[in-house]
This record gives sequence, structure tokens and C-alpha cells, in this order.
Amino acid sequence: MQGLEGVRVLELGNMVSAAYAAKLMADLGAEVIKVEEPQGDLARQRGPFPGGTPHLEKSGLYLALNTNKRSVTIDLRQSQGQERLRQLVTNAEIVIHNYPPAQMAALGIDYQTFRAFNPRLVMCSVTPFGLTGPHKDYHAHEITMAHGGGWAWLSPGALEDPALPPLKAFGHHADFQGALAAATATLGAYYQALVSGNGEHIDLSVQAYVASFLEQNFIYYTYMGKVASRLGQRLLYPWGMYKAKDGLIFLVIPEPDQWTRLVELMGNPEWGSWEIFQDGFMRAENWDVLKPYLDEWIKEWTIRDLWKAGQERRICFAPVFTMAQLPEQEQLRAREFFVDVTHPQAGTLTYLGAPYQLHDPWWNIRRPAPLLGEHNSEISSPEFQVSSVQPLAASPQPLTPSPRLPLAGVRVADFTWVWAGPFAAMHLAHLGAEVIKIESHSRPDLARRLPMVPTGMEPHVNRSGYFNQWSQGKKSLLLNLGKPEGIAIAKQLIAQSDVVIENFATGVMEQLGLGYEVLKQIKPDIIMASICGYGHTGPQSKYMGYGPAVAPLTGLSSLSGYADGPPRELGLSYGDPNAGINAAVAVCAALAARQRTGKGQAIDVSLWEAVAALVPEGWMDYAMNKTQPPRMGNRDLWMSPHNCFRCAGEDEWVTIACGTEDEWQVFCKAIGHPQLVTDPRFRTAADRKAHEDELETLMTAWTTLRGKWDVTRILQAVGVAAFPSMNSKDLVDDPHLNERGFFTRLPHPEVGVQTHTGIPWRLSNGPNGVRKPAPLLGEDTDTVMRDILHCSDEEIAKFKEQKVLY
Repeated sequence: MQGLEGVRVLELGNMVSAAYAAKLMADLGAEVIKVEEPQGDLARQRGPFPGGTPHLEKSGLYLALNTNKRSVTIDLRQSQGQERLRQLVTNAEIVIHNYPPAQMAALGIDYQTFRAFNPRLVMCSVTPFGLTGPHKDYHAHEITMAHGGGWAWLSPGALEDPALPPLKAFGHHADFQGALAAATATLGAYYQALVSGNGEHIDLSVQAYVASFLEQNFIYYTYMGKVASRLGQRLLYPWGMYKAKDGLIFLVIPEPDQWTRLVELMGNPEWGSWEIFQDGFMRAENWDVLKPYLDEWIKEWTIRDLWKAGQERRICFAPVFTMAQLPEQEQLRAREFFVDVTHPQAGTLTYLGAPYQLHDPWWNIRRPAPLLGEHNSEISSPEFQVSSVQPLAASPQPLTPSPRLPLAGVRVADFTWVWAGPFAAMHLAHLGAEVIKIESHSRPDLARRLPMVPTGMEPHVNRSGYFNQWSQGKKSLLLNLGKPEGIAIAKQLIAQSDVVIENFATGVMEQLGLGYEVLKQIKPDIIMASICGYGHTGPQSKYMGYGPAVAPLTGLSSLSGYADGPPRELGLSYGDPNAGINAAVAVCAALAARQRTGKGQAIDVSLWEAVAALVPEGWMDYAMNKTQPPRMGNRDLWMSPHNCFRCAGEDEWVTIACGTEDEWQVFCKAIGHPQLVTDPRFRTAADRKAHEDELETLMTAWTTLRGKWDVTRILQAVGVAAFPSMNSKDLVDDPHLNERGFFTRLPHPEVGVQTHTGIPWRLSNGPNGVRKPAPLLGEDTDTVMRDILHCSDEEIAKFKEQKVLY
């Protein structure tokens, strides 16, 4: 038995969030039964399609999201269908769905009912706003979540034209991120069900999860009172896309030594020593002076030569790839990222591969996406009447009423810093793990050094809002890994831990003597997750890959941008939180697998691959048709209207999307123009797409006379997905997020009570809320050394004197 083999998962719903969460489990071996309504998952109608011709069995999005699954069709609106669902639930370990609250009751999806006959069941409800709160019944599409969670407000970044609206990324990235968070929490809860016999219901809000990964921008407001936006220059420079001989290349320089090396690569020009360019902030202030020099120099290079020359000097250059260029990349080919899959209707196509690589290779595409109802006859067969899963490691404890967090009892040795790794470890802490962050005075986490402190305070390693946001719920152990005694203590801690997580550059843990081959000698069932830009194997494994460089590398930037405009960035370092949450998914899967098999795992997360796995609509269009979709701003390939519209007030915007003809008709009435329903320009979605400019001109005339919340309330009242493009202040003030307890306001000994984003899901059985604020540097050193490693006070004092605990 490997990975999640034999774990039975039921998936219900439409489109991306539930499907991708279930796919993550299916690709690791779980037996996923996809319950479709008789007309099929809406993703079957989405495309892209071969030749652009719609076909229920050939939608690229559907094919990509549903590998390794079985499809059964059940009409959940009928009592017989609901009884059939209950039979399937009886023998399931996990149910994951994305039906909104109002539909759950109508379709018979009720956790308390299910739990009565399956106490160990874990169910995750992935919905736009969650199952409680004043906005729980608001209608939503992907655009609603991308803007409503605050991400699109920051995108594309460094924008000069205020007339352009906030920009969503191409595709369904808000829903993909919701899916990743759902998989993390669900697999964590499944682990607890194996340990204790207790099931769980997870209520996950996609809006809240999007709001939880806004980099420094949320803290920028709550700590410093400043609202970040897409407009204006970046705080550091160089940062952006530049024209080379044969296309665009991205460059970011966050560290002083990288600037020095760039100037050397440029031949040490005289201007490189000018005072105005001597740090990143000064270069940002004088970007208009510096940019012409960079433009002139970069345009003489080919992309490949400059990428290689820069990376050899540890300078973060990254090409802005198209879909056609992705399969040419030697690193992705060497790591076998692309997988050929043969489907009975769509034929053989090349699919995007795994978001991480595993030492024990559980990930595998065993079968293509199912035909609609392909497995209907199987659900009445004997194999579906008895659950195939029995935990092998230990018998579950008796069902107890005491609430436990999913990862209670799990210990994590956290060697991470900055964002991607800390983000992963924070989610394990949110799920109840004891996360011990290894830190040192000799090299404090860069996150502690960022000058994001409450207004009026002096910067200090314990006051950075950036650190305090991403290290909630953790402990801090001072440990100098530059000393042999420090390494020895690290090994002792690992021997008492379940998980090790790190995001140093490739090879650093091995150089320290803490690589996986060493660690599994110390603890054979250890789970180790490593995060880096390009992955730990392959010809470019030594290349550096900061989060903002990843969207260009994956082709996502080439897909994202305003119509008729250039490729754009995404407003935040998307590669980092995405890699972090992928690592958390894999760790929770490995914990569940270890509970069943007794075996550990090593997880290799590449920022590049983890984001590339999330561009199936762009990629499948290329795989099928050798083209990629055009950049279209906030518009949609099929839906219209679907955009972000200016409202009354300065830089105020609202999103509006009509996904059905019924929604279009009630929209026309709500805005006082019922005649638009019969206007030949707008009669069908295809007509509206053909006359989209005219339609949006009419809509803008209506929205600009009203506030963004007025527009939202008017349209949501009739069932149309409308919601503001939210900035950080809007999020803090949002009554819905506040009522759901999303924000964390815990007293901290250095910064007092500040507002941080908290946990985007609610548990029905376990306790909710962040347990403790981020730790002071070394706050838990004595406790960890005494209680976990059983050192005496004299030994601890000696280690401190020797600067081992330092």
C-alpha cells in the first residue's frame, strides 16, 4: 500500500475548487468517486476544446482536473438520488464538495446526518464565503473571489495608468488556492480520524483564504495605516519585465550583493557607482534614471544567454515564457513534469504533471478523466458496499467527545525563513501541530528584519508585522547551526519530531549534514518537505527562484494582462504561498499515509512546477490546438458580462459576472434596463461577447453613479454575482470576515494587539482560532531544551555561553 491508496473520497459539485482538491488526493492514490448531476460537471462545458468545438467529453479543464477519478451520475434533487448518496457516504472516508449553503440542504448534503452513520467521516465544504456570516448566500464566480479576497486589488503592480482596473490572474487561481487549502485541512482532519476515530466538518471560505496570502500588503495597513494598491512604483528596484533580443525577461534584485554582481555583469559602468543607486529603496526612487540603462543593456542579450549568465552569478533573471515554450525547458523535461494521457474521446494529449516530487513515488496518473456516468454500474457492486480502508499503524482510539485539532500531537522542526516555508509551517500550526522554528541571532529570518512595524515604533526583530503574520502559532528555538553542537541538537530534535520542513537553497541542508538520507537514519519514518525555486534535482536545480519570478516562468504572466497589452505580473509573489500550501498538502497526505503504513516520505516542492500545475486552461489550449488564449483583463472566455467596473468615488471598483441566461435577465431588470434582454446585440452570451465593449459602456454608466457596496447589494439581491474589488482596509472592515472570526487579534509582548489574517476555515468539532501570536526570537528555547530534549538548566546555560543556543 502506497500513499493514499484505497482511501475513498466522494467529490460533489462543479468546476474547479472541489475537483482540484479531490484530484490532489486521487493523484496520490486515493479512490475518488466523482458524483455528477445528470447534465455533468459544468467544467465539461468550459473548454478549451479541440478546434474550439464544444464537447462534453473533450473539455481541457475537465480533463485536467479529473484524472484518476470515477464518474457516477446521481440526481441529488430526487429522494432516490439522496438515498444513493447516503449509501456512498456510508463507505467513504472523505467527502469534499463546493455546493453553496442554500443548495446543500436541497441536495441532502448535511454533515450531521452523514456523521450519524459514519462517525469517522471528514467532510469539507468549499464555498465562496463560507457557510455562515452575512454574505454566505452571495453568488460568486472566480472573479468575485479574486477581487473579493483582495488579491486583484494589488495586481498587476507598479501600474502607471489609474484608469485601468485591478486585474485578476488568468484562469481560476482563487479557486485553485481554495482547493489547496481545502486539501490541506481535509487531509489533516483525515489523519486525526485515523488516530482518534473522530471525524470533522471543515467550512472553508475561498474569500478568506485569498485574503490570507496577501504578502506584506495586509500588514502594511494594519501595522502602518497604509493601503497598498496596484498603482505606483515598487519599493525595490530593479523589479519587472525587460525586453531582450527575442522576448521578455523578468529581473528582481532584493539583496545588495545581487546588485553588485549585476553591475559587474554589466561591465562595471560608471553610473553603477552613483549614490542614487546604492540601495534598493534609492534605486526605486530613481527608477526613471536607472531604467534606460537597464533597457539599453538587456536588449542586446538573448533571453537564454542572459538567464544563464545571470543565474550563474546568483541574480534572479527569469524568462517570460509562453505555453509553447514550456515543454522546451530542460529542467521541466528532466524532472518529467509533462505526462502523456490517452483518453477514449479526446485522444492522447500531454498534460501538466505533479506540483511536487516524492522520494517514494506515490504520484501517478493511472487513468484519464472519466466519461460522464462511466462508472454508474460499479456503485452497486460489492466492492462499493464495504470500505477498503483499514489503518495499519495503530487501531483508532475510541470515539471521544473532547475536541482535538487535526494535527494535535504532531511535532514539526521548522527550518524555514522568509515566506514560502513559513507559510507552509504556519498552516501546520493552524491545524494543531507543535511547530518549532529554528532561529539564530547570527542570521535572523529576513522576515524579522523587514521594517514593517507599528507606526511610532523602532524596527526590531520582534516587531516586524511580516514575521508576526507568517509565524503565528509557532515556537522559537535559538540554535546556531554554524556549530557542530548546534547540528547535534538539531538531530536530537528531529529524532523527537514527525516532520522537518525547510526552504533553503538547494543543497544547504545536505551541507549541514541534515539531508533526508541522514535524517531517515535518525528517524526512519520522518517526513521531510523541502521547498526551492526550481526543485532539488535537474540541470537548473541551483538556479534561484524568488516568488515574483515564478508567474513569468510558468507562462501565467503571458496569459495575464489587459487586452492588447503586454504580459503582466500578479501583484504579489504568487510562487511563494502557492509552494507553501502545496508543501502543506503533501505533508498532511504523508502523515495520513504514515499512520496507515508506518512509512515516512521526502517531498520536493519546486515553486516553478507548483504554479505551472495551475495553468490547465492555457496549457490544454496549447496541447489541443497549439495556441494559447489571448490576454483579456478581467473578461472571461465565455461569460459576458464579466468584468471589474468603476464605481462612484476615487479608485472604487466592483466586479459583476453573469454566468447564466437567467442571471443576465434579472441583471437587466435590476439596473433598470429590461429592454436589454431583447436587444439583438445582447440576446445570447455569444452576442454579448461580440458586442462586449458596447455592453460594458452601458454598465459603466450605471455603476459610476453608485457606490461599490450599493451595486453589490442591488445585484446580489436578485442573484447576480457582484462584489467590490477589496483593498486591505475593506477587508479589515468587512463585517462578514469579522463575524466569521477570520482576523486574529492576540496580545503580543512587543507590538501589542494588532490585526492579522487568521485561519480561513472553521471546524465543527475541533477548536477554532489561532492559538498564540508569533514568538519572540528564542522565546521557547529553554522550554524546548528542557521538556523535549531533557537538558538540565546547567546544560542549557553552558550551550548559551558557548553560543550554541544563540
